[in-house]
Amino acid sequence: MRRSLRYAYIGRKLRKRDFRRLWITRINAAAHINGLNYSTLINGLKKLQVEVNRKMLADMAVNDAQGFAQLADMVKGAK
Repeated sequence: MRRSLRYAYIGRKLRKRDFRRLWITRINAAAHINGLNYSTLINGLKKLQVEVNRKMLADMAVNDAQGFAQLADMVKGAK
């Protein structure tokens, strides 16, 4: 019983790590399509004070390519 509780605790921590890694991979792929890399995109959004978390950015990258492209264009224009 204790072992199962320990593994469940560890699994909850790992799930958060895995999802963040997935979101970053999706954002990076969409950023490359729009001519940027991940770090440039995130840095540009911070400089523009656009507060969108990685989960929402990843969702936009998958489901709303035009909206993501607009964000990327904003970052490109701010360079």
